[in-house]
Order: sequence, then structure tokens, then C-alpha cells
Amino acid sequence: MREVLEPKEPFDAESPWTALKGVDAMRVLPYRGPLRGTITVPGSKSVSNRALILAAMAEGETELTGLLRSDDIFWCGWSLTQLGADVAFDGTKARVVGIGRKRPATARLHVGSAGTVARFLPPFLLAGEEGRFEVTASAQMSKRPVGPLFDALKSGGGAIEFSGEANCYPAVFHGGSFSGGEITMSGNVSSQFISGMLLGAAQSEKGLKLNVTGGIVQSDYVRITLDTMAHFGVEVAFDEAMTRFEVAPQTYRGKDLVVEADASTATYFSALAVATGGDITLSNIGEHTRQPDYAFHAILELMGAEVTRGETSTRIRMSGPIRGGFEMDMRPLSDASLTLAAMAPFADAPITITNVAHIRHHESDRISAMCQSLPKLGIEVEERTDGMVIHPGTPRFASLDTFEDHRMAMALSVIGVAGEGVELKDPGCVSKTCPTFFDELGKLGIGVEENV
Repeated sequence: MREVLEPKEPFDAESPWTALKGVDAMRVLPYRGPLRGTITVPGSKSVSNRALILAAMAEGETELTGLLRSDDIFWCGWSLTQLGADVAFDGTKARVVGIGRKRPATARLHVGSAGTVARFLPPFLLAGEEGRFEVTASAQMSKRPVGPLFDALKSGGGAIEFSGEANCYPAVFHGGSFSGGEITMSGNVSSQFISGMLLGAAQSEKGLKLNVTGGIVQSDYVRITLDTMAHFGVEVAFDEAMTRFEVAPQTYRGKDLVVEADASTATYFSALAVATGGDITLSNIGEHTRQPDYAFHAILELMGAEVTRGETSTRIRMSGPIRGGFEMDMRPLSDASLTLAAMAPFADAPITITNVAHIRHHESDRISAMCQSLPKLGIEVEERTDGMVIHPGTPRFASLDTFEDHRMAMALSVIGVAGEGVELKDPGCVSKTCPTFFDELGKLGIGVEENV
């Protein structure tokens, strides 16, 4: 059945798909004994938003299956309908009739707290037909600068106006102003800026020759972008070091796609297997994924886990002590940094997380947030500019802030399950990437209690 997208104002991060509305706190109870079970992990947020946007910007029709059903996806889908795309959701499926380069004369869009949508839509708005497009974001997203992307777009002729602070949302984009050409930008702040430029380049007048300096943070996500573009019929020439990309003007073509599971979300369930000495199978993600956070399973092996990687599934088994005493550069899979931090108290020696200074600028300052939370649980932690050192200990029960950050909420849940439980304030923040997270814990037999 086709679902009508009807958000109610005032717009912020929450959407009609937000889970746990009216729930002030969630208590996650400790689990005594090894966790065993099979989990079907929700769809990848990264792939879902890329696929939705490209299907909408394509000529023709696309059916997407396995989509993540979360706040970020809702705002992406709703914004695309405001541009004239026909996006019909039915659960985790969507049928999309694209608009190509066509644009309405005016449109008002809202991206919520979706970083991917906030970085991927502007190039399409500027490169398509003429029009005036006002884009707002959640209070949280409006604090996150998007300067490197906006500066690059301006260098290619893009006309952008700001209603408040420069290089932040809200902003107005003038369609038909970005012509492309040769542009240089840094890749060491966010891979999403690079992905955004590449995605929209095919619809620009001149195409794009993009020179990237300083390396690319989490370059695997750019690979996912290139794969998704190729699926919809647009090819990109690039060197192996990913310092130069060339995108000629091309047309996206609608093509059906099955969205794979989210590797970042999967890390929490894999961590639960290890932290409880359990045996958990992820039924819908395997060794061939490009998502960088799947490499978290190699860290689990370093900690003593047995990981069996299949074509479409992954099994994590743990017996014996959890090994620590190592330093881990988490830059390539920085979204899993908090998951590793949540496991570290149960290890037999300290664990050091390094090279993730950039996660201070995500939904929360994630380094600071975790370093504030662990001491409340009785765990010693040393905060560093680019990471932290977590010492072994026995986590006690505590009531903790989630900092409106989905990854903090899910990581702290891991500590609660393997420790003495935890109460999480504002648990609905998990709706950004995994609205069913607490339901999935319940399916494994973990006690969860709502406080309204």
C-alpha cells in the first residue's frame, strides 16, 4: 500500500517514522549468560539515501527494496517529492519515478539531521534546471558546517544564500548556476563532500574534473558512491589513489536495486556476541560488502572472537577472555569507534582508539560524549584530541544522556547488556539509523523497559 508522506510543522529531526515518541528514557537490562540468535540487520543508511536520490534524479522508474526505514530516509524521500519525483513507499520498499534534470520553479525542502542528504542534494539543486530551492535542517544539523562542499560548488558558479550563519543551513540554492569545470577540494574532513560533488556532477553543463587533496576520510564510502552511480548508468574516471575524478555530463537511468544491510548498525550486535560470550549470526551482510565498518569484525578477531564470513551472512562466536592491550587507528571505520569503546571495559587490558578527531563534529562530539559517560559507569577513560584510552573495569548501572546521538545510544546499550544495565535518556534518537534497535534487543531476549 502506497504511503503518503505528510510531515507536520515545525520541522526538526523527528519525522512521522520516528520511533519511541513520548518515551523519555529506556532502561536496558543486563543479560546473564551468552547471547545466541540471528539478527536481520536494517538496510544501509548510506546506500538507501544514495539510491533514493539517484533514482529520483534518473530518467525512468526504479524499485528499491530493503531500504532503511528511518528519519533520515523519510526526509530524503519527502524532499525529493517536493522536487517533483514520485516516491511511493511501502514499508522497506519504494517505487520511484525520476525527474532527470527537471526542477520546479520553487521548492521548500527539509533534510532533518541527515548528513548524507544535506551533502548530496545541493549539487543536484544547483546543477539542474533553473529554480529557487530553500533548504532547512534540524537544529542539530544547522550547527554542522558544510563549508567545504559549498565553497567547491561556488567555485563552479553555484549561487547559494544563507539565512543565518555562513556555510550552514538554512540556505537557498539557485538552480542552473553550477556549471562544473575543474575544481580542487580537500578530502580530509568528510567523504560526503566528495561524494556529493561526484553525484551531482553528471547533471552539470560541463561535467567535473575534481582534484582531491589531503586524502579522503573513509574513502570506501566514495567507492560506494561510485558503485551506486554506475548502477544507475553514470561512469566516473578516477585514479587508484583517488586524487582525481572526471565525470562527463551523463544521464542517470532508473534501475531496480536491493539495498544491503547497514554494516555500522551490525557492529552493535556483533559486539553483543563478544561482550556476552555468545553466538550471533547476521543474516543479511557478508564478506563482499564495501561498507568500511564491516572491518570491525577483524578487530573482534583480534579480541579473541571467531568470525565466519559468508557470501550473505556473518557469524560471530566468542568464548574465553576478551583481549585488549592494543591501539587501533579507527579512521577508516570511524562510525564503529563508539562500539569499540563500549567493548573496551570488558577487555583484559586497556584499549586505545586513535585518529578519529573528526567524530567530534558528528551528531555529538563523540569523543567527549563517551569520555563523559564512561566515568559515570565506573570506567576509567583518558580523553585525547583524536581518541581515547579505555581501561578495564566492571560497569555499574547509571542513567546516561544519549547526547541526541543514535550511535551513543546503541553503544551505551552494549555496555548495559554486558554490565549492570543502563538507563538512556532520549532513546528515540536511534530513529536516525535503526528505529527498531530496542525491538531487536528484545528479540535476542534482552530486557528493555520504557519510561514515559
